[in-house]
Amino acid sequence: MKKGFSFQDVQNLARRQLRDYRAKNPGTCFSEPDFSMDVRTAYDLQDAVSKLRIEAGERIIGYKIGCIGPETATQFGMDGPIRGTLFAGEILEDRTFINPNQFSNLAIEGEMAVRINERYEIEAAFPVIELHNFVFRSPKKTLSELIANNGINAGLVVPIAQWQRSQKYIAKKANLAVNINGKNLASANLWPTKAGPEWSVNWLQSHLHEYGLELLPGSVILVGTPLGLYPVEDGDEIIVVIDDQPLVSCFIEAPAS
Repeated sequence: MKKGFSFQDVQNLARRQLRDYRAKNPGTCFSEPDFSMDVRTAYDLQDAVSKLRIEAGERIIGYKIGCIGPETATQFGMDGPIRGTLFAGEILEDRTFINPNQFSNLAIEGEMAVRINERYEIEAAFPVIELHNFVFRSPKKTLSELIANNGINAGLVVPIAQWQRSQKYIAKKANLAVNINGKNLASANLWPTKAGPEWSVNWLQSHLHEYGLELLPGSVILVGTPLGLYPVEDGDEIIVVIDDQPLVSCFIEAPAS
């Protein structure tokens, strides 16, 4: 932990971070003048928030890996990888309607997720729409702020159950695309690195061990997007496509006032 942040400091910040997140106003501590922390402390803070969420009855279902694809690295101006934590209560079904007022500057990524078995092998691979609170408060974006805010993750939309069990794209090459309102915004190979999803799983397993955490069988891992992060607004329809086949979608719709 960085000198200047005691264990109690991190616990106090964790309670504040969780209050901010639940109030749809994430990461306000980073708006304070001269506030900063190192990467280790940022992970300690993320994990302290996760512990509070577990104590409140939430359940971890896996992790996300972020900031490793060329588009997001350029967009954020920094290189990862970084890790975030995924919670069961924030998993939404295909074709769901999403209220943008429940987020802070809602943005999405289209990417691949994998599920691992008891031997830590990939047993399924499927596309998802990752939801984000696209907010950075520091004058300059940093990995520490990204990590402390859980990779700015705010949930994900998954395809139908059949696709969540699919092995079709574990090894097969294919093209991943994000379509918003009928327009193809971007497309690329499925995986953010040439090493494929196995690299992401191995990195995550090693990283979690470093922080005293364990990757459990059945975990879902977002392995990182090869595309960018795209702000969305009321009225948008988002579809993630593999080889021209629409596989997971959602609709952004604010309640009528």
